[in-house]
Amino acid sequence: MTAPWSVATISSILALLLSSVATEAQQPAKTPRIGVLSLASGPNPNMDVFRGLRELGWIEGQNIAAEYRWGASREDQLPALAAELVRLKVDIIVTSSTPAAQAAKQATTTIPIVITFVADPVGSGLVASLARPGGNITGGSTLAAGLVAKRLELLKAVLPGVKRVAVLWQPGVFGENAMRSMREETEVAARALGVQAQFIEARRPDDLDRAFATMRDARVGALLVFPSPMFFEAGGRIAEHAAKSRLPAVYPWREGPEAGGLMSYATNFPDMYRRAAIYVDKILKGAKPADLPIEQPTRFELVLNLKTAKALGLTIPQSVLQRADEVLR
Repeated sequence: MTAPWSVATISSILALLLSSVATEAQQPAKTPRIGVLSLASGPNPNMDVFRGLRELGWIEGQNIAAEYRWGASREDQLPALAAELVRLKVDIIVTSSTPAAQAAKQATTTIPIVITFVADPVGSGLVASLARPGGNITGGSTLAAGLVAKRLELLKAVLPGVKRVAVLWQPGVFGENAMRSMREETEVAARALGVQAQFIEARRPDDLDRAFATMRDARVGALLVFPSPMFFEAGGRIAEHAAKSRLPAVYPWREGPEAGGLMSYATNFPDMYRRAAIYVDKILKGAKPADLPIEQPTRFELVLNLKTAKALGLTIPQSVLQRADEVLR
């Protein structure tokens, strides 16, 4: 017959069990790491997914970590940067721009990818469809191609006599299909408005001086700026060039008129990145990217800078003023 356990033995066993439970309870939970892959040169407060994550309770340095990789307008650097994030085994990759999203897709088929600043996710080969993206990619589309004609119409409304409009663009920034669509849409809209569109490219920030010299030589009457992370970063320089050349310009972001440009018609960037944060939050809580449809913006803002209009000797028509969401004076 086995002797009954002594009180001391039972106490020792209970102490070991309680110690084990306490040790497990003290083990810190794994901190999720979010990789950010961007074509930009560095952080921008208006294009910050972590601002939205803070609103959802995810605080960088506390319960979430960040790994940033910046392409600095060098598309050829993005594949290596994406591979670095994969080697670091980040939990999610947030991309900004089509080339960044494509580089991330090539680097991993398992790590969830949340895309931003992509004009045509389907045409760029990132997802199967907007409603059912499939694979490991989801996020938001900027609908950049759908807004180009509207911006040109606004320029024509403010400058009814304009005959030639410069179109500042960065080749490849949204993928070949999306850029082709944007150019074709611009040409169709220009013909309908009786305007000649002159496309002037800038691949690097250093190309901007030459681009504006070309505009002056061509005697263009206005400027349409295509979306581009590089142009967004160089928004202040572009506005200064436009002012020196006395070129009324329409931008694809509100920061254009805020920097001294004439006007913008665009989606709200902070809101776009706030929506990206919601995707990250859902994935961290167990959702699969394949089950999260790609979002398209539904609200667009018209911002006018009346101080710039006055400096250019322009009178904004009431029909345009009445449509403005914000007027800077």
